[in-house]
Amino acid sequence: MNSPPLRVVIVDDEAPARSRLRDLLADCAATLPLEVAGEAASGPQALEIAAQAHADVALLDIRMPGMDGIETAQHLRKLEHPPAIIFTTAYDAYAVKAFEVHAIDYLLKPIRAARLLEALTKARTVIAPNVSAAALAGMRRTPRAALSASERGKVHLIPVADILYLKAELKYVTVRTRLREYLVEESLTRLEEEFGERFVRAHRSCLVARAAIRGFERGADGEGHWDVLLNGCDERIAVSRRQQHIVRDLQNR
Repeated sequence: MNSPPLRVVIVDDEAPARSRLRDLLADCAATLPLEVAGEAASGPQALEIAAQAHADVALLDIRMPGMDGIETAQHLRKLEHPPAIIFTTAYDAYAVKAFEVHAIDYLLKPIRAARLLEALTKARTVIAPNVSAAALAGMRRTPRAALSASERGKVHLIPVADILYLKAELKYVTVRTRLREYLVEESLTRLEEEFGERFVRAHRSCLVARAAIRGFERGADGEGHWDVLLNGCDERIAVSRRQQHIVRDLQNR
């Protein structure tokens, strides 16, 4: 029985690059059954299209404005049926070496049909995602633009700029925005390392967005502790004894 065609999503912020990849895929289709399941000009669009199309492969440009290809790959991994990732890049020898170390497929622009066919043939044999979360995190040079939460087979992007606080809850972290809460499988310590400029630790289990703080008030515990007051949220976040210095530091900023 013939195998179903490989469903490929093209992700690149430049229209000429997407057009060239589509032409190259048409050439490869003569040898390897495949179909273009969609084109995306950004990371969030790629996540939506890959989920709807049940894509097998994502041809993913690394350098994109807003959400780059490495972060996009981190979110794509959380899909119920994540596609195999093949990165595309026009430069950056350091990144290419990292891909090789972590066995991640990559295509160096200008992409050749023979090399694309080789990568797609390899992708057809991939059962699980061919890129690990640890490998992607190690390759990132800048903080992510968004976190992502899996709910009922869907992946929701949570812009970091919208987050009011991050609170550790057993093996999950609760992410609070003005509108709602999400649960993500992340380490609070690693989130603090990644987003330390945006968030400040209120107590051992909670990071608060600096931009969301509207003030401090004495807590109701009768021990002189402070609570953080947040814009867009009625919840008060207690400041631990060890972190009392943030009240002075942030009030004097």
